[in-house]
Amino acid sequence: MKYFKLTIAYDGTAYHGWQRQNNAITVQEVFEKAIFDLIGKNVVVQGCSRTDAGVHAREYVLSFELDSTINCRGLQFGLNSRLPEDIAVKKCEEVNSDFHARYCCKGKEYEYIVHNSEIKDPFLKNTAYRSWYPIDAEKLDAAAKDFVGMHDFKAMCSTDCTKENTVRTIYYFNVRRDGDLVIFNVSGDGFLYNMVRIMVGTLLFINEGKIGENDIPKILESKDRTKAGKTVPPQGLYLNKVFYNEGNDGFERK
Repeated sequence: MKYFKLTIAYDGTAYHGWQRQNNAITVQEVFEKAIFDLIGKNVVVQGCSRTDAGVHAREYVLSFELDSTINCRGLQFGLNSRLPEDIAVKKCEEVNSDFHARYCCKGKEYEYIVHNSEIKDPFLKNTAYRSWYPIDAEKLDAAAKDFVGMHDFKAMCSTDCTKENTVRTIYYFNVRRDGDLVIFNVSGDGFLYNMVRIMVGTLLFINEGKIGENDIPKILESKDRTKAGKTVPPQGLYLNKVFYNEGNDGFERK
């Protein structure tokens, strides 16, 4: 028996998130089918996290065990020849049997992209959220620092969230402008359902004057979802990095 850790990337536009579902096509379903097509065996793949419909991943980690003689090179190239063009295996490693893509994960980094322009760009339709209202990136970068640290993020998660423990630690949250794009970059030890999209929506409400620029600590303390900003659409969100080795990755020190 061999144990594999694969790093993949995907454009989530055509998929209803990562996790297999009965009534919609998902990345997990497509990936498991590609493995079956390659080696003729049904394999259950463990993903590092769920992603919502339309959300993308530049770095998504998955793991599985395989009773096969195939090596990493054969697995990577074999899967890439069978996967659709919007999913790619970037890296393949053999790991110990105790590695689990989800349970061994120490943290994640997400990126959210806003196309801040009055003029739409057809090439960004599925890969960024367009907001015409002028964004002060420096102002939002300062406000985003109020999310950093260990807090109860109940006010920043969907009302559909079923987690009893809503305390998470944010390591960094940076906002910068690159031309017409405003990029929100956030890392933490874990994220609740819709948490990143609500944090970004809250910052956009601050930008529009709907929430005070110093109000984030007060909103977090309230634990009241209605006091935070909107949930921004999924197409601007990317799972950017997944961290497994705290001492080497440096994700707490950015």
